[in-house]
Amino acid sequence: MKNLFITSAFFILCFTSCDNNDSENNAPSPEATLVTSSNTSGKITYTNLLATTPTVKSFTITSLDAEGISYNSESDAVIVASRTANKLETYSGIKNALAAGTDNLMLSLSSITGDFTNARETAVSGDIVVVAQDQLASNGMINKLFVYKKTTAGFTLSKTFTTDFKLWGIHINNNDLFAVADLTGDLVYFKDFMSNASGTITATKRVTIAGLTRSHGITYSSSDDVMILTDVASAASGTDGGLIIIKNFSGVFNMTATGTTIALMNQIRLYGPNSTLGNPVDVAYDNVTKKIYVAERLNAGGQVLTYSFPIASGDLAPIDVRAEAGVTSVFLLRK
Repeated sequence: MKNLFITSAFFILCFTSCDNNDSENNAPSPEATLVTSSNTSGKITYTNLLATTPTVKSFTITSLDAEGISYNSESDAVIVASRTANKLETYSGIKNALAAGTDNLMLSLSSITGDFTNARETAVSGDIVVVAQDQLASNGMINKLFVYKKTTAGFTLSKTFTTDFKLWGIHINNNDLFAVADLTGDLVYFKDFMSNASGTITATKRVTIAGLTRSHGITYSSSDDVMILTDVASAASGTDGGLIIIKNFSGVFNMTATGTTIALMNQIRLYGPNSTLGNPVDVAYDNVTKKIYVAERLNAGGQVLTYSFPIASGDLAPIDVRAEAGVTSVFLLRK
């Protein structure tokens, strides 16, 4: 019986061990991927931030001018809003292209050409993609949000919303949407965004960010409850840009009545010559490493700047700077 007990225990241990290994093998691998788009080069970049030595890989796409990039690791594809073709475009097979050493991506899906013009940003939630159209003579000077549903065949336009302010950066958080009001320092909030019928949309709340001249980029981390906004200030200046970080954002925002201001005391402000911020047009945040990635469009023809999360306002220098011609958007996927 003693031998039988040992043998039985051995088999129990073996099966338990095998079950644990199977569970571990089936667990998703962690991911941290940074992608960028350009409005001059016709290229996107892809960086695996978890690699021992993260290397930036550049791929040629069909559109010379692209905004609002995002990446989906399950489909291994990026989505961009093409300003060249005025449509959403999906480029897939990035990891295969990396393995093969090729430098171009094939267009796999797209929306109908011409729904929007002068796209500035996209926001993605599941199979929903929202495009922000900035006013221009070609679109009748209309600021508009286009809501698409991604399908296996392309993108289906499901709703459109006209706004009474100039659009640029947008961000989806669950069912809500945040937007910056270009040419101002205002942040606009739409609660239950998708529940609205197509047409002119009314903001749930609009507040002013004290000391912000002209915002473009926006990102929000629900896990850290941190909102980050970029300030391009004067488009002609390469020295007056900045970042505004609002910690405990939900509480600060809820306590700020519509039409009023989020005060300087509730902000961490990153400005000054050491920051090298001139026209920061987009921003991404890694809630694990606490790094902030910025698409700086003006200085040196375009740069991707990386910052450590600041503990206080000041003139903080980036911890990494890389050239990225015409960079317009930056997106980070963390799993």
